[in-house]
Amino acid sequence: MEQKRKSLLKDEKAFTGLEAAIVLTAFIVVAAVFSYMVLGAGFFSTEKAKEVVHTGVEQATSAMQFSGDIVAKEGNTTGTIGYIIATTTLTAGETAIDIGSGSASSNLTISYSDSLIYAPDAVWSRTWIETRDSNDMLDYGEKVELNITVPSGALLATAATATDAEIAINIKPVAGAILPINKRTPSAVDAVMVLN
Repeated sequence: MEQKRKSLLKDEKAFTGLEAAIVLTAFIVVAAVFSYMVLGAGFFSTEKAKEVVHTGVEQATSAMQFSGDIVAKEGNTTGTIGYIIATTTLTAGETAIDIGSGSASSNLTISYSDSLIYAPDAVWSRTWIETRDSNDMLDYGEKVELNITVPSGALLATAATATDAEIAINIKPVAGAILPINKRTPSAVDAVMVLN
C-alpha cells in the first residue's frame, strides 16, 4: 500500500480538470484580446483609407469650369493685350469656392506664364454675371467673370511680341484641380479678341 501511495504522489503525467480549465481560459482571453486589437487596427486602417480616397477624388476633380469663350482685350498701348477675361462657373456637385473681390482678398490664385515671364500671383478682379446672393462665394448656378491683368514684361505687353504668342494661365482654387487656359493670340490685335 505504501508503494502504491508513493507512485501516485510522484506521478505528474497529467493535469487535473481544474488546471486544464484555467489554461484553456487563459488561451481564450489572450486570443480575444489579440483579435480585438487586430480588428481595431483594421477598422482604423479602413477609415483612414476611406478619408484618403475622398480627399483624392476632391482634389482630382475640377471645382470650376469655363462658361463661354476666353477673351483678350487690347491694352492701354496700341497693339498690346492688357487683359484676359474668362467666365467661370462651379462644376455640378462641387462645394462653393471663395472668389473674394480680387487677387488681394481671395483664396483663389491665378498664375500667368509665357516664354518671357512667369507670374505666380497675377493681378485679377471679378464681375458677377449671375449671382444668387451677395457674398463672395461662387455657388452652383452662379457665373463670375475673371478679368486677369497681363503682367508687365509679358509677351502680350509689347506690341512687337503680342501677336501669335502662346500663353498659359492657371486658375487655382483652394480645393479641386487647377483650371488651365492654354491659348495663342491672333495674328492681329483688335480691341476685343476671342482666343483659340
